[in-house]
Amino acid sequence: MKHKTKITGLMAAMLLTTASFAQAETLRLLTWGSYAPEELVQKFEERYPDIDVEVTFSNNEEMIAKLRATGGAGFDLAQPSHDRIHAAQMEYDIYKPLDLSKIDTSVMEASHLEGVKANTTIDGEVYAVPHQWGTSGLMANKAVAPDFKGWGDLCDPQYQGKTSMRLKRTILLGTAFSMGHDPFAAYSDLDKYQQILDEVAEKLIECKANIKAYWKGGDDLSAMMLSGEIVASETWDSTAYKLYGQNKDIVFVPPATGALAWIDTFALPRKGKADDAAYKWINFVLEPENVTIMSGSTGAIAAVKGGLELLPEDKRNAVTAAFTDADIANLKFFANIPAGVEDMEGKTLEKIKAATGG
Repeated sequence: MKHKTKITGLMAAMLLTTASFAQAETLRLLTWGSYAPEELVQKFEERYPDIDVEVTFSNNEEMIAKLRATGGAGFDLAQPSHDRIHAAQMEYDIYKPLDLSKIDTSVMEASHLEGVKANTTIDGEVYAVPHQWGTSGLMANKAVAPDFKGWGDLCDPQYQGKTSMRLKRTILLGTAFSMGHDPFAAYSDLDKYQQILDEVAEKLIECKANIKAYWKGGDDLSAMMLSGEIVASETWDSTAYKLYGQNKDIVFVPPATGALAWIDTFALPRKGKADDAAYKWINFVLEPENVTIMSGSTGAIAAVKGGLELLPEDKRNAVTAAFTDADIANLKFFANIPAGVEDMEGKTLEKIKAATGG
């Protein structure tokens, strides 16, 4: 009888263990590199032992492609930039509306929250809220390029062979602004936008002689800046902030026409299966102590009240060294991308690459 009881107890324990495994949930996160630091993932899983976090690192184009291919399946939480949601949703139906009552939006910076909601509201439903924000612009070694201040300076002959850029849409937009155009305003007239792209392509092809190399990743760019191979480049602000920590002469330079500002968001893929876990992750990473850990990993500023103060000290110092209040007021937030614009920009970039070997 005792033997039978022991077996029965063992079987019960096994059944309980099996049941707990069966109840375990997986949160499949589709996000940017550095947006799910291991420290935060472990901390989240300790708080919610019934949730396992599975991370896939991606970028805007890949996120849309992955979700488009599956009709919004395969992931439970995605983090596209604020300008990449409206058109993708209208064209491919890859997201589902958020239940804002499940998100503590009270901690979010009001201007960022309202801006993202305005960009991502369709038929009265909100499809995204903000997470982290930052800018694209320039960086320069002020010890050797003290007067570097605009997109056009990348092509200034005095810096020949000493500058760099990445052949992506950011350089198209920045160059357009430097030539006196407003590319975002032209989105409503695609014929006009094509004319702007043609002018920009001609300018950037002419600029080839100035470019030491076209960077493809932050590591390549960092190596060129730290070694002195280049004195200035188009860049993400987070890369410049990291380099500032190693060389105080290397600073982020908001272009005179305005740094291009982005907000990465939280959005729910249409066929996601773990909405509750997704909401828990959103609220978790918006907690102050977790904001600091996240921003330490991403180099970006959280879209929460006091986000600048929650940066790790080294990055906070880098931001302060880069931006004045006037620079902040002059930010150019990426506008929603209408259908067809990315194809136009892609063809323009291919034209430049073919002419420059970029």
